Amino acid sequence: MTVAPHTGQIVESPGAAQATTTWRSEDDTAAWAQRLAAQPALANAFITLHGDLGAGKTTLVRHLLRALGVQGRIKSPTYAVVEPHETAQLAIWHFDFYRFDDPREWEDAGFRDIFASPGLKLAEWPEKAAALTPPADLAIHIEAMDETERQVTLRAGTATGRSLLQGLSA
Repeated sequence: MTVAPHTGQIVESPGAAQATTTWRSEDDTAAWAQRLAAQPALANAFITLHGDLGAGKTTLVRHLLRALGVQGRIKSPTYAVVEPHETAQLAIWHFDFYRFDDPREWEDAGFRDIFASPGLKLAEWPEKAAALTPPADLAIHIEAMDETERQVTLRAGTATGRSLLQGLSA
């Protein structure tokens, strides 16, 4: 999938469970998060976020959580590793594995139980815990092109991920 220039519209690549899009501003990021939040398959998805420091992973998560109806302060889970959120319809866990370095922490913190339960799981720096997490339904790779523009590649890893891609491209 590629994006039609200046529309932010996702265009599907033939035969691939992949898409690209460009966010030219934070407003584009927020609008895209709204579209993702409207996808029914999101309710039990595992989404990984990839990109350098400052690429916009946490910004996307904040916009997505707001679009899903999360109220109050939305903290980055950098030091806590996970921040739980809840709406009337959805349990959400936002992980940041940047400082994760002890596999025993996975069991001690109850992450196995979280991943086995219903709800949306969002993970920044998933490669730090890759041996312990299930396959991502949707991997979002964000590359900063300049101060405001982001090139975004979406890769579906499961049927849920493909459903999300199809919904976003409709």
